[in-house]
Amino acid sequence: MLDYSHNAWLVAASLAVALMAGFTGLYLTHGASKLDNQRRKFIVALAAVILGGGIWSMHFVAMLGLQLPILFYYDALVTLISALVAILMVGLALLLLHFRPRTPPTIIGAGVIVGLGIVVMHYVGMAGMQLCRPVYSLFDIVLSTAASVVLSVLAIWVAYDSRTHRNILLGTACFGIAVFSMHFIATGLTDFVATETAGAAGPALDNQILAMGVTVAVFLICGAFLLTGITFIEPKTEPASVPTPAPQPEPTPTLRAGVPFEREGQTFFAEPAQIAAIRAEGHYTILYIDSEKLFCPWSITEAETRLQPDGFLRAHRSYLVNPKHVSSFERHKDNGTCYFDSVEALSKVPVSRSRLSDIRDALGL
Repeated sequence: MLDYSHNAWLVAASLAVALMAGFTGLYLTHGASKLDNQRRKFIVALAAVILGGGIWSMHFVAMLGLQLPILFYYDALVTLISALVAILMVGLALLLLHFRPRTPPTIIGAGVIVGLGIVVMHYVGMAGMQLCRPVYSLFDIVLSTAASVVLSVLAIWVAYDSRTHRNILLGTACFGIAVFSMHFIATGLTDFVATETAGAAGPALDNQILAMGVTVAVFLICGAFLLTGITFIEPKTEPASVPTPAPQPEPTPTLRAGVPFEREGQTFFAEPAQIAAIRAEGHYTILYIDSEKLFCPWSITEAETRLQPDGFLRAHRSYLVNPKHVSSFERHKDNGTCYFDSVEALSKVPVSRSRLSDIRDALGL
């Protein structure tokens, strides 16, 4: 067995690469689900290259920091395959997240795929070592895989549970730690032995050439990181001046007592936060609160105007919904459905094609 150590600077650099790639890929897909299919596919493919390439780059930056008492190099074909495996598996996970309903099983499944992609990339990349052979047991692989999958599921869950800036930053940290931890857990469980035979799968790729390739990959990741980072922190400013004064909108009527409803000849008032949805009923409306359907004298148009400050959105020509009561959302070909598991009087509300974008934005999709 060969004694080995790590260059501390390259270890730190490998973590930085993983974090930059994670942030760039996760933020790049922010809002992708609202794009048309062609543009969404392009964004997902680009993010897969950045995330998968970041996994690969992190691995080989760390491997360049691996200090062994003998010289060694890499098989070029195996090294290329390791990069492609990472990109393809991350791409598969992103396709699930952006082209399927984002349910908990989908998010967990995507995290598992990313975790397995990190593991497969690592061990395929290690298999490319020449004049030196890594030695590990099945238990070592299982332990490394468990760590990678758990951390990757956590990263995807945090980043995609709610697509806010805070979640993207937390998801970035989890992703970077997942890639970094898996690599060094696996490497720490691996021994290295010298060999005299070189593989014949492809031409030799010595450390200098590999360092050049990794440097180019890291440079591209850093560039993409800077571009997305500028967008992330860019403040939203209003125009300094306008050529003509804009017309002032009429003030939205405020609710003093709540939303009126009638029961047994009396008029009562409901807090907007209690209302899950409102359905048009001729010139009037029906309020859905828990297990009750309550008659409201407002029209659907008046309800929409008055309840807009409280977050109510028109999901359909006959429905207003309160996004805070939506338990799940399902997208169909060109429309969708909001589900209300905690509202006994209402199970679901249709979402029309023209309202789909507004509802998805309100739900953070």
